[in-house]
Amino acid sequence: MINSIADPLVENVVSSDLQGMVSIDSDMRGAVTVTLNHPGNALDGEVAGALRETFETLHAADHVHVVFLRDRSGTFFSGPLAPWMRTASTEWTDANLRDEAMIVAHMLYALTHVPALTVALIEGEASGVGAGLVAACDIAVSAPDARFAFPEVVTGAVPAMAAPYVVNAIGPRQAKSLFMTGRAIDADEALRIGLIQEIAGVGGMDAAIQRLTAEALANGPAAMHEAKRMVWEVWGRPLDRAMMEETAKRFARSRFSEEGRAGLEAAAKGRTPGWAGRQA
Repeated sequence: MINSIADPLVENVVSSDLQGMVSIDSDMRGAVTVTLNHPGNALDGEVAGALRETFETLHAADHVHVVFLRDRSGTFFSGPLAPWMRTASTEWTDANLRDEAMIVAHMLYALTHVPALTVALIEGEASGVGAGLVAACDIAVSAPDARFAFPEVVTGAVPAMAAPYVVNAIGPRQAKSLFMTGRAIDADEALRIGLIQEIAGVGGMDAAIQRLTAEALANGPAAMHEAKRMVWEVWGRPLDRAMMEETAKRFARSRFSEEGRAGLEAAAKGRTPGWAGRQA
């Protein structure tokens, strides 16, 4: 099947499988917006599957350099709807629920492996796996009145699929505080503990989108993709001689790549590199 979003001439891509739940808008510069359209942006396997398909499509879209994840309803992600919870509690087996949970787990994993810069734009509520999506993105920008919570313990469960990404983002102590109380926090608290990186100011989300897009497009695209991959590969490893040798090789490989040479030559001549022209 042709990967339509990987074609830089295609805009406003919406596959028939995603129609009604997730929409994808792209522009010629390599900026993509993934918008959640599901009522209340509530979680179920169908929505998680649609998001996984979207993120996996973006794995092969080499021309894409920044991906924004946002909602259309004013609520980023509210958690499961009551009908889903009733069905799960009365009709499903343990195996059914594990299968549904694996769909969500694969979706979050696919998001973290999008090579482009990923940015969550949070308005309204980000609850449960929705807050996990926030943690799994590279950058999170919140509206001033947004709220965040992991309320699973209130109903006798745990936020298991989101846990690896949340613990990675905010650390184990802050994660325990949120996971074990189920309490909601506001944007200021989310910023303080590192669940988000900024609160949208003057100009709101539109201004944040324009600024972050400009920042992403000013950088070497291959270098950005490699930088993300590098973070995951060095995180948690011992700082020994093997690490030093690997990082030295990685830097030399990037500096003398085609893109690295072009960037160095442009800097030496006092001009911007060719990729920066995408901002026009």
